[in-house]
Amino acid sequence: MVHTAVVLAAGEGMRLRPLTRNRPKPMLPAANRPILEYVLDALVESGAERVVIVVGYKHDRVQNHFGPRYRDVPLTYVRQDKQLGSGHALLQARDYVEDAMLVVNGDCLIDSGIVEDVCDAFDAGEGEPTLAVLENQNTKQYGAVTLRDGFVEEIIEKPTTDEYRLINAGIYAFDDSIFAAIDDTPRQEGELALTDTIAREIAAGRVRGVETSGLWVDATYPWDLLTVGNEVLSHGLTDEPERESGVWVDETAIVHETATLQPPVVVGPDCEVGPGAVVGPTTALGRNVTVGANTTVERSVLDADTRVRPGSTLLDTVTGQDVYLGPNTVVSGAPADVRVGTSIFEDERLGAVIADRARADGAVHGFHPGSAGRPRAAHLHTGTAVDGHVGERTEVASLMCGIIGAVGRGSDTLDVLVHGRLETGVSGLRLGGRALS
Repeated sequence: MVHTAVVLAAGEGMRLRPLTRNRPKPMLPAANRPILEYVLDALVESGAERVVIVVGYKHDRVQNHFGPRYRDVPLTYVRQDKQLGSGHALLQARDYVEDAMLVVNGDCLIDSGIVEDVCDAFDAGEGEPTLAVLENQNTKQYGAVTLRDGFVEEIIEKPTTDEYRLINAGIYAFDDSIFAAIDDTPRQEGELALTDTIAREIAAGRVRGVETSGLWVDATYPWDLLTVGNEVLSHGLTDEPERESGVWVDETAIVHETATLQPPVVVGPDCEVGPGAVVGPTTALGRNVTVGANTTVERSVLDADTRVRPGSTLLDTVTGQDVYLGPNTVVSGAPADVRVGTSIFEDERLGAVIADRARADGAVHGFHPGSAGRPRAAHLHTGTAVDGHVGERTEVASLMCGIIGAVGRGSDTLDVLVHGRLETGVSGLRLGGRALS
């Protein structure tokens, strides 16, 4: 049995910006707890007696949250100061591992079943490198794996057809010879990818693959956090007491007697849900979230310290931490096309992604796929309509609809119509000659 685990948690998660401006991807919410908590739960429940966490980007957010132990299991932190690939990240743990180890990506929601499957296959294979594979329709996104007689035949990083059905789940078991194998792996553009080392081991015919049906959900883009939260709720992976079927409410939360909680829903510590509010279904409230009177929140994840004032409606919404949404704010959820870099994702269900410490004063209408800046960034005044992306450190005011909002669905630049003019990529808007940011 493998008793030491190494968790790779050093990456930022660029495609999840703006939510990762202030914390690494593993600390984003899966429902109302960080993704990394579920990873550690899976390891502890599978018998891990010691966990080494490789941290890097915003490492203090991980270390301050978890401290030296998790569920009585000691945690050791090692730093990857420069993110030079997953293989390079694993090398940072070399001095802290003496024998066999589990290696797990810290940014995917998993359960103990998938970890136990890898451990069992590793033990049965007398210590040969082992990885978990599972069925997934998105082999073009994650890369494909082919198996033959229990061994990995090939990893296809960028498959060009839909004929493949298995992906690499990013959960491995190795003995300590993996470090020498990584040392011998040529760098690609200055980076050491663990999959490159594994590919060399596959060529030698010595990597086992175990097909598993355990829980595995990745959040690649902001809207994926809605799916991750739904999986947490559907599997009942919450810490809060279950008040009734599918309704989990922390003992410190205050829910008004006239409020309605529609399952599945979880209400975290120190939350307050006001009179006449409707929360759920498929909604998670993080620590110290306030939902005002007569507010509706559906299919959403509201992270810690978010304030939603009375009369608001939030559908398919993901907020960062310490977000303020004033009275009568409306976020309309609907399938839409979303642009990320040069890629366009069609019919993704997303109302809005609202970054840490963004503020909307109230009566802000028409949020569509896009995001409201980063800390001390977007400030949307009363009466503003938003359609698209509002850039960081932007203040948007509305004078009799003088600003229509961000123009164009799926835009990942700031395109704002100001008094009939299209201003593109501006960081500070001007309205009638007056600078707003």
